[in-house]
Amino acid sequence: MTLRPKGIVFDADNVPALADFWSRATGYETKSSNKWFAHLIPEGVGLKHIFINKVPEGKTAKNRCHIDFDTDDRVAEVERLVAAGATKVADHTLHGFTWTVMQDPGGNEFCVSE
Repeated sequence: MTLRPKGIVFDADNVPALADFWSRATGYETKSSNKWFAHLIPEGVGLKHIFINKVPEGKTAKNRCHIDFDTDDRVAEVERLVAAGATKVADHTLHGFTWTVMQDPGGNEFCVSE
């Protein structure tokens, strides 16, 4: 047996707002959503879903796991995500590889590179 990535789950205090952000950021369609959970699915290829789950506690520390996204134009994509509600945290370059650390509106970190 092997494991296959199925989806990503985010904890949130405001499920509809985070679902709206990730739907706009990824183009995934919101299949179902309420104040307790949201289920976003892609058209075509990609992870099978993004799931956003309501939790009682707020985010208090750095993620132990995060998502890396690739794009053809990192700078333009970072600007688009900021306009959609993300926060740019920092740019990093290591061994010729550059990426931007960001946070979604719920404070979850993710990275954008090209």
